[in-house]
Amino acid sequence: FFNVLLILQCLSLNRKLSLSLPVSELVKSQEVEAGELRPLYMDFQATTPMDPRVLDAMLPYQVNFYGNPHSRTHAYGWESEGAMERARKQVADLIAADPREIIFTSGATESNNMAIKGVARFYRAKKRHVITTQTEHKCVLDSCRVLEAEGFDVTYLPVQKNGLVDLELLERSIRPDTSLVSVMAVNNEIGVKQPIKEIGRLCRSKGVFFHTDAAQAVGKIPLNVTASNIDLMSISGHKIYGPKGVGALYVRRRPRVRLEPLQNGGGQERGLRSGTVPTPLAVGLGAACLIAQQEMQYDHHRVSMLANRLVQKIMLELPDVVMNGDPEQRYPGCVNLSFAYVEGESLLMALKDVALSSGSACTSASLEPSYVLRAIGADEDLAHSSIRFGIGRFTTEEEVDYTAEKCIQQVTRLREMSPLWEMVQEGINLKSINWTQH
Repeated sequence: FFNVLLILQCLSLNRKLSLSLPVSELVKSQEVEAGELRPLYMDFQATTPMDPRVLDAMLPYQVNFYGNPHSRTHAYGWESEGAMERARKQVADLIAADPREIIFTSGATESNNMAIKGVARFYRAKKRHVITTQTEHKCVLDSCRVLEAEGFDVTYLPVQKNGLVDLELLERSIRPDTSLVSVMAVNNEIGVKQPIKEIGRLCRSKGVFFHTDAAQAVGKIPLNVTASNIDLMSISGHKIYGPKGVGALYVRRRPRVRLEPLQNGGGQERGLRSGTVPTPLAVGLGAACLIAQQEMQYDHHRVSMLANRLVQKIMLELPDVVMNGDPEQRYPGCVNLSFAYVEGESLLMALKDVALSSGSACTSASLEPSYVLRAIGADEDLAHSSIRFGIGRFTTEEEVDYTAEKCIQQVTRLREMSPLWEMVQEGINLKSINWTQH
């Protein structure tokens, strides 16, 4: 056990030392066994590296304290149960909830499925209408489509050009038979922060439950479920420097929210999510929430500084770059830029030494332009030319500078190869051209 700890500490020390190296040296030092270079990581919306302090908290429950937390007859079970309940409180404290309102799940996708399907099915006798937005995560949209197949009526609200929900439209859309409104707190592609408090206040005044997918918001911006009138909230471990495979669902107790469980069995987690809670993962989620609560203000300030540095460097050097989403109401660590006259996939391939994304990791297999960008009214060519830059706790200034320089260099090169860019430089308005197909 101590040998394992020593190895991990050495690896952690090596990581700290490597962060002080110039980026060119850092790239060279990150070699995999096949002899390939590992790219710099700038995709923090897809996932985050586990914080070493989270791993330290988890290790004892992987090796020594391995009891089933639901075994009530011996010390092994009591130890694990105590750790699980401490973690539950750490998650609850981050969002100002009661620990009894936290249900451990396998991640935000399961939490979203539980919240949307669970509420709709429980209240189906009197209420058969659900409201969400067109820019939600795919697991929310697909859950709503399942409900439509079961006979529910779902309203998919459009968003404004800046990505924000129109509150007046939302109010007009609520009906007497509406059971649930589901709006994500921070968008995973464009980083827009929705007016959660206003939506919560509106839903509470109408007697409608309010669910928010907060996977990209928890631990990054302050959240208070009571002040915001949130009834259900989805949380993901691997988005806040915790382990993969664990998340949580906040379910309000007063006024009580009832769910129909998706899976049945031993009745764990208040009967809402049967199955043995994985103690090491729960402990990891709790530790990640505790660290996030302690360091949120510092992290937010530092991420904001790095994001501004990246955007300013790129926009000072490159014309025709558009930032997608509201410029003010946003989480700064998610920067989505469209580079006119450049194909996004070509730019991603050109930036092979930086790990970036052209949208959600859950839909990146599709060559269709992002449905989120289409929903905010982006032109199809600009939607195809978008790149998402993810900045997080472990991003360095050198990595940001390197990414900006490489991006400027490659966009310039790709535009020089583009006949469209050449036409624009000659003063031709591309929108005035009547293109024909052969």
